[in-house]
Amino acid sequence: MSAPRNNFPKLHNASWPGVVGKGSPGAEPIIELDQMLALTAAAEVDGVKFDGVDVFLFAPHVDIDSTDDDLKRLADRVRKHNLVIGSVVAPVWPPTGGGSAMGSEAERDQFVEQVRKGCRIAARLRELGVRPYGIVRIDSACSPSDWVKDPEGNQKKIAHTFQRAADVAADFGERLAAEGEICWGGMHSWRRMVQLLEMTDRPGVVGFQADMAHTLLYTLGYNAPEDRILPENWNWSDAETLDRALATLTAALRPWTIDFHVAQNDATVKGSGSHDKTGKHCLPNDPNGKLSIAKHARHWLRDSYGNPLQKYQHICWDGCMFPNDVMMLPSTWNSILKEMIAVRDAHGWHA
Repeated sequence: MSAPRNNFPKLHNASWPGVVGKGSPGAEPIIELDQMLALTAAAEVDGVKFDGVDVFLFAPHVDIDSTDDDLKRLADRVRKHNLVIGSVVAPVWPPTGGGSAMGSEAERDQFVEQVRKGCRIAARLRELGVRPYGIVRIDSACSPSDWVKDPEGNQKKIAHTFQRAADVAADFGERLAAEGEICWGGMHSWRRMVQLLEMTDRPGVVGFQADMAHTLLYTLGYNAPEDRILPENWNWSDAETLDRALATLTAALRPWTIDFHVAQNDATVKGSGSHDKTGKHCLPNDPNGKLSIAKHARHWLRDSYGNPLQKYQHICWDGCMFPNDVMMLPSTWNSILKEMIAVRDAHGWHA
């Protein structure tokens, strides 16, 4: 008799693509949370559906100042679609009410306050029974171009702010995951990301959120050429060299990783200058995508001996700033779900 199909980690979709890059002058309109929930719940591949969503704690999706009654209504809205909530994103950036983690005392206080509000919501959703697992996502809320003006001094400030945020999270029984992305100062290279986690030194409370789209750019040294892993002008057809680079990257960051995003990337960046570039997500079947998603996910989901780690209760698809007409297509979410299932089949477990 064949072994039962893997049912862990649970499969989540992100709701924030309905908000990120939407709603501002000249941009496409926001896709409301209820619509994102409906699109997620409708996806199905061979009888398998998404188990839940990860959410952005920012209006109009989820107001960071939500009342208990607001959160009860949110829980009911999610349950109506037979979904749960996993990880939540705290709005720590200045435009969303936060402040730079290396900024003035007032800015850092505001950063910590937004983490406090995010952890309160996360903990309340657990109490309401709609959030069985997940972390609170943060980053440094500052740019590499500002960080580079005083690298060591600014790194110390960010670490101290993260320590303060960790104390707050621990009080709520929550964990914080810093998303490794090249646009965040002090987190813009894999070496600096490891350094920041070590300086913060809260391994039980503060960890790393790996997003396959963003961590691929770590290997290319954007914003930190001194930390490039892949050789310059190498050929993408050289799969063995890419595998070695990803193995080097994940050996350093996998021990800190507590949240994982499945994603695709075409290895291009947007922005100008030397310290303000950031990457972009692609659809899983994008012809320019550089990742073999299920294959390369193994670097994050298995240990150095090839054994499944079984430390993530859920994994999430992350794809931002796709056009609204693409996001409204059922085929978009079915193709994403198909890739998520392939990752779980290859590297998950049954319980």
